[in-house]
Amino acid sequence: LRPPKLEKPKNIRYGEASRVFRRTVYTHDDWVRHRSADRFVRNLASITTSGVYKGMTREAVLITLLTAFVMLYNGCVTGFQDISGVYHDPIWSSPWLPPLTLPLPAFTLTSPSLSFLLAYRTNTAYQRWDEARKNWGMNINHTRDLVRMGNAYYDVTGATEEERKADLERLSLCTWAFVRSMKRHLSPEAEDEAQFKAELYERLPKSQAE
Repeated sequence: LRPPKLEKPKNIRYGEASRVFRRTVYTHDDWVRHRSADRFVRNLASITTSGVYKGMTREAVLITLLTAFVMLYNGCVTGFQDISGVYHDPIWSSPWLPPLTLPLPAFTLTSPSLSFLLAYRTNTAYQRWDEARKNWGMNINHTRDLVRMGNAYYDVTGATEEERKADLERLSLCTWAFVRSMKRHLSPEAEDEAQFKAELYERLPKSQAE
């Protein structure tokens, strides 16, 4: 038996077509912009152009129209109270036109699931940070192991003590330069670039530092 042949979708929604644009890596400037104090106003102004809104346009329009219809219908059937506190009688009053309502226990029972979802997202965000911290610590430990193994397994056959010392010092400097360059890559350019260059020119030969 062969599985049924699926037809190619004719209309590809924005969510699928825009996946190729979501593979970018956040830079330091992007993180600063993301943490800015005016991000709330900026996000509100860009609602209609956001990818989430474009991907859920149909659902958002449907919910908006349905909500407007329910409010208009209930206002005409049961009456409504305006912002001044004045109550207005219903336009249509008939036992054949009941108000559209939902039972409160449905929302009471499903509200804990929302709290679990928020807690899950918070834990996921923390796990990402913790994973990055563990990877950085593992990188430091591996570089220490590399220098230690270089000192332990250095072949002294045919090499003088001065050559051994120079080779091991070069190994330690290159290992330090690798870790220091990675730290510079993970730090904002405006905060660490000058100090990074000064440390390289201080410890490494000029030709190698450049």
